[in-house]
Amino acid sequence: MRPARILLACACAMLAAACTFPRDARIATGYISHTLCTAAFVSGLDPDQVYEDEIRPMPDLWGYGLLVRREVDREHVLVEASLAGGYRSAAEYRGDRGCVTVAPRPEGSAPNPAQVPFPRIDLPIAQARDALVEVPSGVVEPADPRLRLALDRAFAEPEEDGPRATRAVVIVHRGRILAERYAPGYGIGTRLLGYSASKSVTSALVGILVRKGLLHPGDRAPVPEWSAPGDPRSAISIDDLLRMRTGLQWEEAAIGGGSDTGTEMIYLAPDMAHFAADLPLIASPGTMWQYNSGNAMILSRILAEKVGGGGEGALRFAREELFLPLGMQTATIESDAAGTPMGAAGVLASARDWARFGELYARDGVIQGHRILPRGWVDYSASPTPGAEVGYGAGFWTNRGVDEAAAQRIAWGMPRDALFAHGFLGQVVVVVPSRHLVVVRFGYSHDPLEELAGISHLVGDVIATLDAPPPVQARGGAGGAP
Repeated sequence: MRPARILLACACAMLAAACTFPRDARIATGYISHTLCTAAFVSGLDPDQVYEDEIRPMPDLWGYGLLVRREVDREHVLVEASLAGGYRSAAEYRGDRGCVTVAPRPEGSAPNPAQVPFPRIDLPIAQARDALVEVPSGVVEPADPRLRLALDRAFAEPEEDGPRATRAVVIVHRGRILAERYAPGYGIGTRLLGYSASKSVTSALVGILVRKGLLHPGDRAPVPEWSAPGDPRSAISIDDLLRMRTGLQWEEAAIGGGSDTGTEMIYLAPDMAHFAADLPLIASPGTMWQYNSGNAMILSRILAEKVGGGGEGALRFAREELFLPLGMQTATIESDAAGTPMGAAGVLASARDWARFGELYARDGVIQGHRILPRGWVDYSASPTPGAEVGYGAGFWTNRGVDEAAAQRIAWGMPRDALFAHGFLGQVVVVVPSRHLVVVRFGYSHDPLEELAGISHLVGDVIATLDAPPPVQARGGAGGAP
C-alpha cells in the first residue's frame, strides 16, 4: 500500500474512533487548547515547543494525533483546537484568572475583540517577605562539582525510556539556593504549571483557614449539593477531602492514561466544583482511599465561600496569606468558567517560587518568625492515610508510611521523612524537613516510574553531597601544580 493510502487509512480509522468516543475527542481538544493557552499567555513559553514536548509524546493523543489542528491567536489571546474539523475547543487568557475554557468561535465568524488589558489584583509590596535568603539575580551555578553531576543526571535523557524532558531544577538547603538549572527557553521567572502539585497549595490554604479558626479537619464539609436531609454525602469531612477518602464515584487514570472523570471535569465542566460534588457515593465517607481531583475543587469552592468575594476573593486571600508572605511574586491560580480557583491543577509559579512553597514546609510553617500554617500542620500533611497504598497524606504524598511505593522511593534515595507535591508529567516539590532541604523538579516526563526514580535519585545525590567532606581544592598555579 502506498504511503498516502496508509495515512488516509489511519486518518479514517482515527476519525471513526472519534465518532465512537466523542467525549474522549472533546477532552483531547480541550486539553490541547487549555494547555497551549496557558503556555503561551501565562508562562510565556513557545506553544509549538510545548506541544512537541508535552502533548505529541502521549500515546497518539488517545489515537487522534494526526487529525488534531490548533491555532494560537495572539491578537485575541485565544487558542482553539479541533479534531478533523470537529470537536472544537477553545481557551481564552483572562489575566489574573489565567486561561479559561470558553465556547469556540462559530465557524467563519469574526473573532471577538480582545479583552485585554484585564484587571489585576494588586497588593502592596510591603506585605511581601521571602522564604529564601540571599537570593541572587542570576542563575546559581553549583559550587560543588558533585552537585553539577547531580544536575547532569537529572537533565540527561535515558536511552530506553520515554523522554525525561527536565525543564527546571532548583535545590535549596537551609533557605539558600545551592544550585539550579533551566532548559533552553526557560528561566528564573518562567511560570510553571504544577498540575496536581496544585493540590498541595490548596492543602496549605486550608491550613491557613484552620489557623484562623475558620475550618477544622474534622468539620463536615459545607457543600450545598449534600445539604438535603438524609444525604449520606453530608458526612464527608474536610479531612476526607484532603486525604481522598470521600467515597465519591470517581475514575482517575494514571499519567498518560487517557480520559476519565478527572479530565472530563477539568476540560469539559464549566463549574468543576459542582461537577465533583454532584456525584454519588460508592463507599461510606472515610472508608476507602481513591485519588480524586474533584476533592480539591470542592475545597477550593469552600475556601472561596469562607473568605468571601468569590473567585477573586479566594485569589486575593491566596496572595495575601500565602504567596506574598513567602515571596512568591510569580504565583497565580487559574480559574474555571464559574470563577472558582482551579485548586486541583491550576497553580503556576516559577521554579524558585515553588521552592519557596516547599521551604514553608521545611520550616514547619513559619517564615521570618511569622506562623503561616498552624502548629502540627506539616506533620498532619505528611501523616499516611490508611488504605493509600502509594503513600498519600493530606494534600501531599509521603514516605512516612509502610507501603511499597514509599519503600521504593526510599530505596532510590528519597528519605523516609520526606513529603512532596506531585503533578502530571513530573512536576515535583520534595521537602525533607530533617535535612532542611527542598528539591524542585519540573518537566515533561511521560514515564511515571522513570520520573519518580529520577527525582528520588536527585534527592539522594544532593544528600550524599551534603554529607560528604568538601572537595579538595587544587593549589598552586596553572594546571594545579603544587
